[in-house]
Amino acid sequence: MTARLNVFVHLARDKDVDQWRAARAAGSLVGINDDTPYGYGRAERMGCNVTFSRSGPETYFAQFVRLALRVILGFDLVHAWRHRAAMAQADVVWTHTESQFLGVAWVLPPGPKLIGQAVWLYDRWARLDPLRRAMFRRLIQRVDVLTTLSDDNLAIARGLFPGKRAEMIPFGIPAEHPLEPAVRENRPIRVIALGNDRHRDWATLVAAARGTDDIAVEVFSGTIDRTLACDAPNVVIGKLRTNADLAAAMARATMMCVPLSANHHASGITVVEEAVLAGLPVVATDVGGLRGYFGDDAVRYVPVGDAAALRAALREVAADPAVATAMAQRAQAHLVAAGLDAEGYVRRHVELSRELMAAR
Repeated sequence: MTARLNVFVHLARDKDVDQWRAARAAGSLVGINDDTPYGYGRAERMGCNVTFSRSGPETYFAQFVRLALRVILGFDLVHAWRHRAAMAQADVVWTHTESQFLGVAWVLPPGPKLIGQAVWLYDRWARLDPLRRAMFRRLIQRVDVLTTLSDDNLAIARGLFPGKRAEMIPFGIPAEHPLEPAVRENRPIRVIALGNDRHRDWATLVAAARGTDDIAVEVFSGTIDRTLACDAPNVVIGKLRTNADLAAAMARATMMCVPLSANHHASGITVVEEAVLAGLPVVATDVGGLRGYFGDDAVRYVPVGDAAALRAALREVAADPAVATAMAQRAQAHLVAAGLDAEGYVRRHVELSRELMAAR
């Protein structure tokens, strides 16, 4: 009988598992989410004992010190330091971004294995000052496997750290309840766009819709510059507060648009997967390694920063609802067949962890 793995999942301080569960139960955790952050708790059913990092109370002074160090270092060292004893009891530590794995690498004692997942690190590597780059390189030596969410980031990681093992683990969300794609013949064309990621290209989306009378856009984002749409009355900017709001927006939409600026980390993949599971056709910017998830038969891709091409793609997808529905069906079938869901994402972590333990 295979022994159970002791896994410590070190997440950002604002991803406390109890707070996550409470928000999900209240319906205020917007999106298709699992009972635990990013579905990592599923590993319990895969032969693991899973422990999560906790937020806990924090005084204003302690918060100031923690955040100041995070700015100086580029990662959250204090949050990792508070969990060093729990990490020491684990067989393997999982992390979700570089802010976590760099902190863990600093405090983790010999023994536990460390899987260091990076998201934005490689996009900003060339802009790092030499001192910080040297510090990150030293810390990465403590990481057993570097993981990424995109083929683009994987290639960069292997180029920067040729002596370090690096693997891509495709990100996925809960896919147990997909909605059947349905023909959508809305007029005007109802486009929705979601997200707060730093690489959302809202300017190009607004430019694509500006001055048209056949395209109506709803943008739901807490980070968009609202002045972008001041001269585009057909672009409405709002905020989703509950999952009911998200479901209603998806139901009235013709399609999902994921406009992106240049990046390497598969920015927007969560929204793409949410749209696919909701049965919506997707138009997305061809950047960040999204093709590693969905090909041309499943998502309509457009070049970076090309408003005219984006406008044409929105109209093209809307022009033939049956073809658009077939595209949405192919995307949904591929998501399931390729295991691009939370179950597959977590299972890959478990398999990699068992491989690391077997090699000790």
